[in-house]
Amino acid sequence: MAVPKKKTSPSRRGMRRAHMALKANLCDVKIDPVTGDHVRNHHLGKNGMYNGIRIIPEKVKTEKVKEN
Repeated sequence: MAVPKKKTSPSRRGMRRAHMALKANLCDVKIDPVTGDHVRNHHLGKNGMYNGIRIIPEKVKTEKVKEN
């Protein structure tokens, strides 16, 4: 089994891991034309719309009527 002869320094370890950082994909975000919110491509918006089509129906607000 291969065993290192010397301890790897933090500097050398960091240089090895330099390319592993996550990158922000700014081109994967678009602006929803209806609400103006930022939406990831190929994902639903907060309002349940995808590509201008309503996928998730809106919740109907029911008003409670007080009976006396």
